Amino acid sequence: MLADKLEVWAKAYIAEGKQEGRQEGKQEGRQEGEALALQKLLAKRFGVIPVEITAQIANASLEQIEQWFDTAIDAHFLTDVFK
Repeated sequence: MLADKLEVWAKAYIAEGKQEGRQEGKQEGRQEGEALALQKLLAKRFGVIPVEITAQIANASLEQIEQWFDTAIDAHFLTDVFK
């Protein structure tokens, strides 16, 4: 009886861990995709992107990347995006 409960709890714990892992993977994938889209937009509008900016984008949160993307649409200079 106790062994059965332990097995049920273990299966539930494993399933929860898998679900959390999937969610983290989706979040990371979305963040990487948005970062690449931002880099493409910046390169198209301003030419070669400095390594420092590329590193800054790679280390940014999804929210920050989205904000930079919106700013980049109307920015006159690359430096305007990262003020």
